Amino acid sequence: MANNYKVIDEKKWERAMHCMIFRNSVEPAFCVTFESDITNFKKKIKEQGFSFTMSMVYAVCKTANEIEAFRYRFLDDKIVLFDKIDTAFTYINSETNLFKVVNVPMKDNISEYVKLAVKTAKGQNEYFTGPLGNDVFQCSPMPWITYTHISHTNSGKKDNATPLFDWGKYYEKDGKIFIPISVQAHHSFVDGLHIGQFAERLQEFLDMY
Repeated sequence: MANNYKVIDEKKWERAMHCMIFRNSVEPAFCVTFESDITNFKKKIKEQGFSFTMSMVYAVCKTANEIEAFRYRFLDDKIVLFDKIDTAFTYINSETNLFKVVNVPMKDNISEYVKLAVKTAKGQNEYFTGPLGNDVFQCSPMPWITYTHISHTNSGKKDNATPLFDWGKYYEKDGKIFIPISVQAHHSFVDGLHIGQFAERLQEFLDMY
């Protein structure tokens, strides 16, 4: 079941001109990579026996949900703002080394989410269960390498405004643990300001959790 949304009246929307300009760009999405300190977060997750990957999906998607810009989408030639965005993430099949895309609804707390995400991922046999809905954040962990830049395949669909979140292999520096995190978003809705807000709020969650 899709999440609730409201249709935006573009005649009264302050961002209407910005949206139109970027919507007509050859490549309307942009990607930013930054580092986050997960020293405290990793310790707490380990103490509670939570999956690190599922915990990161929760942290990233919880933070993105808090920022309105990440919840805008194009839908049936209209602009809509969803009340809530759910999650989709890649998960490796250990027998084939091929990934599957798993959909899990967002939950109110990390414990509930991680439990459901692990159960869903392990229980799903199909690699793809169908086209992703408009109301998801896509997460693609890449724990094999500590990268400084990442790019994505381009479907050619300019109105695909689903944000993509990636993170790489974490590493230790000066007694702390850091991880590269990437955000790809549609410029019709998301600016550098919003990426900055996301990075700041995510770090706050990682520090305080």
